[in-house]
Amino acid sequence: MTARTASWLPLSSGERSVAIEVLVHGPLSRTDLARRLNLSAGSLTRLTKPLIESGLLVEVPEGGVPAEVRQGRPSQPLDVVAGSRSFLGFKVTEDMVYGVVTTLRSDIVARHDRPLTSHEPGEVVAVLGEMTDELARTHPGLAGIGIGVGGLVQDRAVVGESAFLGWRDVPLAALTEERTGLPVVVENDVAALVEAETWFGAGRGLDRFAVLTIGAGLGYGLVLGGKRVPFAEEDRGFGRHWIVNPHGPLTPDGERGSAVSLLTIPSIRYQVQAATGREWTYEEILSGAAAGDPLPARVVDEAARALGTLVAQIANFVLPQKILLAGEGVGLMDVAGGTVEETIRAHRHPMAAPVDLETKVSDFHDWARGAAVLAIQVLVLGTAEGWAQG
Repeated sequence: MTARTASWLPLSSGERSVAIEVLVHGPLSRTDLARRLNLSAGSLTRLTKPLIESGLLVEVPEGGVPAEVRQGRPSQPLDVVAGSRSFLGFKVTEDMVYGVVTTLRSDIVARHDRPLTSHEPGEVVAVLGEMTDELARTHPGLAGIGIGVGGLVQDRAVVGESAFLGWRDVPLAALTEERTGLPVVVENDVAALVEAETWFGAGRGLDRFAVLTIGAGLGYGLVLGGKRVPFAEEDRGFGRHWIVNPHGPLTPDGERGSAVSLLTIPSIRYQVQAATGREWTYEEILSGAAAGDPLPARVVDEAARALGTLVAQIANFVLPQKILLAGEGVGLMDVAGGTVEETIRAHRHPMAAPVDLETKVSDFHDWARGAAVLAIQVLVLGTAEGWAQG
């Protein structure tokens, strides 16, 4: 295939700071931008000039009113042209690859999914390449690719370990770059989601922010000082050793009372199936609990109390301004949100401020969008390594 060349910018640290501030918080007046970054007017002019010339930033009319019809000296805030660049994001699951195309501000403009029939790295890369070709036909000028994988990712390039894919030390970024001709960044899927919410979602502008995801597994991410905190144990079984109820149920792995054994979709389904002798979908369990069916109601109630305990513990130790609850399992809040909130209060100091808990129902395209944000970060920040270390 013909390689597609991305328009990467060799930005200085000052230019990067300006670009990020406008990208995340724009449009911004020059006065506001200079104040936010503690820059003089002259320094701001020097830093913004190459960004405007490259097309990354643009002067826009204030309030949507053309400058020539306003009274007084025209004011021209700076903003990004969201549609000037497109990015690909992929979420790789055990049996599917979910793909999205986003704008520079991570708005999804296209979706494309493909089944995954093999976990052999070459076959997975072939699927990623075919999906890229398909999406590039309708969205020419793609600037980069982000890939989210459930597993341990090293240097935003190598999948060091992924249990559900059976991978060890797979250089996924290099293989996909070779196939597509585009720059590629790879990250743990939860970490990618946290980055997306920090830049463009629930955590935008917050200093302390936590993300908890529930679904096939549990995920956790922490943002301090406006940046995600990386940790070596990422995706090494978060919640498997976090005991929230020592008298809780056993799982097939012999765990008792851990966050994983109480909260994940497979564990909830296993508990109901073990008691009834038949398989239930997660949606059937939630519906049964809402209708007052005793067994699903008990399992859902235990899960809700486990979630409330977990959220309260995070709030007690991290003191976040907000906790985002996301993932495929957050339908639990619709059925038992009251129990979750009651449990949070029971595990907090009576005078503690209420926990700002935001719930976001996430499908796999949201996870793919998180991966696309990785590519957006690389465009603005220069390199995947630079962002990971910064």
